[in-house]
Amino acid sequence: MEMYKERSIIRTNTLPVVPLRGKVAFPDCVLTFEAGRDMTVKAIDRAYATVEKLLFICSQKEVEKIDITEDDLYSVGTVAILKQVVKTTNGVRVFCQGLYRARARLFRFESGHFSAVVDEILSARGDPTLEEAYLRSAKALFKDSIGENAKFTKEVIDRLERIEDADEFVNVATNAMRVRLDIKQEILEISDVVKRLQVLDRCLNDELEISKIEKKIATSVRKNIDKSQKEYFLREQVKAIHTELGDDRKEEDEYREKIEKKNLPEEAKQKCLKELDKLARTPVTSPEYNVVTTYLDQVLELPWTEETQDTELLSDCIKVLDADHYGLEKVKERITEYLAVFKLTKNMKAPVLCLVGPPGVGKTSIASSIARALGRKFVRMSLGGVRDEAEIRGHRRTYIGSMPGRIIYAMKNAGSVNPVFLLDEIDKVSSDIHGDPSSALLEVLDPEQNSTFKDRYLELPYDLSKVLFVTTANSLETIPAPLRDRMEIIQLSSYTLEEKSEIAKRYLLPKQLKQNGLDEKFIKISSDGMKFLIEGYTMEAGVRSLERAVGSLCRKIAVKKADDKDMGGVSLKKKEIETLLGSPKYKREEKRKTEEVGAVTGLAWTSVGGTTLTVEAVILKGKGEIRLTGKLGDVMKESAFAAITYIRANAEKYGIPYEKFETNDVHIHVPEGATPKDGPSAGITIATAVLSAFTGRKVRKDVAMTGEITLRGKVLPIGGLKEKALAARRLGIKNIVLPIENEKDLEEIPENIRKDFHFYPVERVDEVFEIALLEKERRTTVAEKVEKSHPYPVSEIKDGLTDGICCK
Repeated sequence: MEMYKERSIIRTNTLPVVPLRGKVAFPDCVLTFEAGRDMTVKAIDRAYATVEKLLFICSQKEVEKIDITEDDLYSVGTVAILKQVVKTTNGVRVFCQGLYRARARLFRFESGHFSAVVDEILSARGDPTLEEAYLRSAKALFKDSIGENAKFTKEVIDRLERIEDADEFVNVATNAMRVRLDIKQEILEISDVVKRLQVLDRCLNDELEISKIEKKIATSVRKNIDKSQKEYFLREQVKAIHTELGDDRKEEDEYREKIEKKNLPEEAKQKCLKELDKLARTPVTSPEYNVVTTYLDQVLELPWTEETQDTELLSDCIKVLDADHYGLEKVKERITEYLAVFKLTKNMKAPVLCLVGPPGVGKTSIASSIARALGRKFVRMSLGGVRDEAEIRGHRRTYIGSMPGRIIYAMKNAGSVNPVFLLDEIDKVSSDIHGDPSSALLEVLDPEQNSTFKDRYLELPYDLSKVLFVTTANSLETIPAPLRDRMEIIQLSSYTLEEKSEIAKRYLLPKQLKQNGLDEKFIKISSDGMKFLIEGYTMEAGVRSLERAVGSLCRKIAVKKADDKDMGGVSLKKKEIETLLGSPKYKREEKRKTEEVGAVTGLAWTSVGGTTLTVEAVILKGKGEIRLTGKLGDVMKESAFAAITYIRANAEKYGIPYEKFETNDVHIHVPEGATPKDGPSAGITIATAVLSAFTGRKVRKDVAMTGEITLRGKVLPIGGLKEKALAARRLGIKNIVLPIENEKDLEEIPENIRKDFHFYPVERVDEVFEIALLEKERRTTVAEKVEKSHPYPVSEIKDGLTDGICCK
């Protein structure tokens, strides 16, 4: 080795090239590596076949690269002599000795391996004193590094202590240190010895600091391990004591195992472990023991990350919804939109749907169908009569027997974090001294807040953002505005006669046949029979009473079937239905047979759908008083006063002497006095009836109307137009007067029904009067009547009024 070091002439050789991955070869050092690439093995074989057994070892720039070119190799490397080559299953293991640094002039790829013409790099010696100073500094730093963390072999330490040559010290020290490959390559390429020592000093300083930090970390870890071992030892002692006392504590181990297996959020996991430590210190006989175990059970039974996969195809979702429900297009369309957007974004906050409509139209059942269509779990929570806030948020654990709220309880039953959650009858929530549940629901139903919903019992944030909440209500009026603002309102209107008939045939009849033990097609109901059943035995917006009526038919047929085993299928028409169910419970409303003064047909909305009502107005001698009868509500009374005030204010326009209001009373009555009535939509109906009574003009019998009136005669919009139109249809009325702002709502009425009507959108009440009121009839005198039948002069006949009436 010495003969190579002391030469002052630059040596030039053409040598096989071995590219190293992840290593840098240094002179004065023994290098061991394994070679598996074909080109590397061929280069080694080539070198080993020569007398000198020399090869040029350089590092590869990109460690992971397999197929390389000359551009992927560092030009500065080390010329080494092969000492031993051992064949292995994956290639060869090589032992060699680094001789001197060299720079490749040109890489060539020939005979399956790289070769290069390399020139020796001689070290540039500077000031010997400065070189010695840096060398001593490097040795001192090296000793300090050994003291902090001994990562060097004894052989390397002994050798470095003996080395006097600075260049050799840098080579051996850098080769032994754990520094980055680019830094090692940098030191290899520097020819100035002092500069090499300077870079080495910097590396040794960094290594010393890293060693100190590692030592500090190791000490800290050891302390923690010691603490854990101490806790384990003490815990084992406690177990032994409990075992001697006959107190089995296996339950704690089971809880600890469950906590570790359950994929809990970090905050929930730490809370459970804290409670478990409390459990370990609590005697089994203590009441607190059961409190803690109950809490742990509640937390561990909750779904924290478990969720179901939504239906893949939109078409499958639509098929399920169509199979379960007839109509309800708005709900189906919204669910399809949600599923489509969710599939595109993969991260969407679930909407909060509020289905509003009369009873029996399928609000509750559609929620269950939504869950089935989406492939999700379904849970239902009824809010009717809930008046305690703790029902929603839970009770604090300070109370005996406290439990989580019904939201968390339902999530536990669902078993997934993304169920369809039905909050039924949200408009029936009330409040008392225990708080306001609707205020607690604000957090539950707000997509911006419910990701960290906190139940008072759990005292942990729980994520409700993936839950698809569906709420139902019969009316929006009793739902607080802030809560209503958080929900997407979908109005469900009454079913038409045709829709009820389809629902009965598709769903209700097959369901009742199955429940009553009859074959699927044992009973058939004709179209006329179904219409008679719906109109004669039900009066509702939905189909609940219709289902009961169909069930009653099935039971009566089942009785006959039980007596006669050979009985065949039954076809029911109007006559057979009446025989089985008795006389119809409800008679079809009839429209007024003649035009009358002071009687107007109005349209109203009720909880069971639309209905018609006749508003009657009579003028009688009196003192200008106004009488309102028929169990009218406050709003309807105010509408009556507004209508009369408008007519009085415009008496001259309508040809009414003003003193007539002073000397006559107005009596307004709405029949069916036992039934409460309220709302502003009868305003134009009352105004028409009052004007008819004052002027004597008759009202058309084929016109029905609805709309609110103002003191200035404007007609304001109303609600429930579809239900009101269906009520007019049942009565046989084809002309409907409605506010012009409700013209857009006509689209909600099915086309096959809309075409039967003539709608009159109006903006002012004067337009209503023009449509509904006939021209005033004139009562003829006796003289006029006699003149037509007698030849003598009319002047000889005494004037007088007859009872004869003729219409213009």
